[in-house]
Amino acid sequence: MIKNKIKGLKMTPQRLAILAYLEGNIDHPSADDIYKAVLKKFPTMSFATVYNTLESLKNRGSVSELTIDPDKKRFDPNPDPHNHLICNKCRKILDIHIDYELRVPYEKKQGFEITGNHIKFYGICPKCRRGK
Repeated sequence: MIKNKIKGLKMTPQRLAILAYLEGNIDHPSADDIYKAVLKKFPTMSFATVYNTLESLKNRGSVSELTIDPDKKRFDPNPDPHNHLICNKCRKILDIHIDYELRVPYEKKQGFEITGNHIKFYGICPKCRRGK
């Protein structure tokens, strides 16, 4: 839950609206997506407010920044470990909550201590396959 990890973050009405938008959101929105959604309620809010709030949440471990879309950063309000399925056409991202046992051979680790992994699966979603 995002709201559990905001200790020390000054809560303004705009930040509360950003948190409300993110809570339970599975669309992996960009900062621009969030800005456009919250702007409806707070028309004088700046994009910087959204971006700075996302950075603060990211630094607190409340959201993850996804760099799997080459055109824009996306944010995942579910910081628990999981993988993603990405449509190559529309860039829709779905969560995959399955653990995969991956082992990197000792000689390939080059001294790294592995602390986690993230698997990205790519394909074409049903909507894009139908051409809609």
